[in-house]
Amino acid sequence: MTSKSEGEEHKHNEQHEQEPMEVRIDMPWGYVVGRWYGNRQVRPILALHGWLDNLGTWDKLLPLLPKHLGVLCIDLPGHGYSSKLPEGIAYHFVDYLCVILRVMEEYGWQKVSLMAHSMSAMLCFIFASLYPHRTDLLVSIDIVKTRYRKPASHIDYLRNNIEGYMVEDERFANAKRQEPPAYTYSELEQVLHKGSEYSVELKNCHHILERNISRSTKFPAKYFFSRDGRCKYYTEFHTSPPFAAELARTIKNVPYCVIKGSESNFIDEQSDEVIGILRENNPHFELHEVQGTHHVHLNNADGVAAIINPFIMHHRPPLLETWTVDEADESLPEVVKDFKLAVEDSENVKRRKRKSNL
Repeated sequence: MTSKSEGEEHKHNEQHEQEPMEVRIDMPWGYVVGRWYGNRQVRPILALHGWLDNLGTWDKLLPLLPKHLGVLCIDLPGHGYSSKLPEGIAYHFVDYLCVILRVMEEYGWQKVSLMAHSMSAMLCFIFASLYPHRTDLLVSIDIVKTRYRKPASHIDYLRNNIEGYMVEDERFANAKRQEPPAYTYSELEQVLHKGSEYSVELKNCHHILERNISRSTKFPAKYFFSRDGRCKYYTEFHTSPPFAAELARTIKNVPYCVIKGSESNFIDEQSDEVIGILRENNPHFELHEVQGTHHVHLNNADGVAAIINPFIMHHRPPLLETWTVDEADESLPEVVKDFKLAVEDSENVKRRKRKSNL
């Protein structure tokens, strides 16, 4: 006969080891889909991918993160398996910002923990500055602030963006009648590898491609990109240096960890002022550099996990009633092992007290 405590421990272990749950969250224009990995008994970390990527970007990092928190990864609108916006509607930075709020509303979260890469790291910088009281943790991969272009180049950007969107919107309309160009899988790997400016290693391209392509109905051995091409020309949220500085000043007490890829220039001298303000005003701000490209979390997951895990354990530690540790797991981070030993010592003291009262 299994004791109640043994049964509860088995139940907790099952919760952490269970297969990811596919989720679908209704939106006014359709739906956003995602996967909920790990523990479903407590509020998870909401993970957001970069520009033209999808939730597959987290495949290699997720197994290395602490087990007491689940991670809800979503495909942003127009990416992966989430709905595309209707024909004639352009994508805007604010659309993605609203997705965070709608997910929070769907699950009844008063606060949110965020993990974001690239475009979504910019998105979460804005979110945390607007809603610092609702952000209890933020991990940003290889971007710390929104982009700024000088006026002359910004004019060119706007013109090219509008014209590019018009072309892609026509392609989107035609795609209902005519299949997009198809390629072999190896050709698509090369397209993604080169298109990311070699940031995504060739061996890791399949993590992104899985949710970004569909099999051709005309050429059985070929595939085509199924993500919304209009996302290439989404309207960014640009901030002048004074505005970015003011936004940074509002993020005062938010645990904020930024990880820079050593081979990437996405965090450069233009970020120095914002980083300086965050360091001065926010006692919970951290900046680390890890060997790797812009997709450092995908190519060097071990290096990134070594930074993220202590950060998570410090700012969102385990709750005893919702978390157990598999004693046979030798791959646990040292901070988790130390916490496990502290829990066991505490339980041993309680047992001795119970026995002394018998």
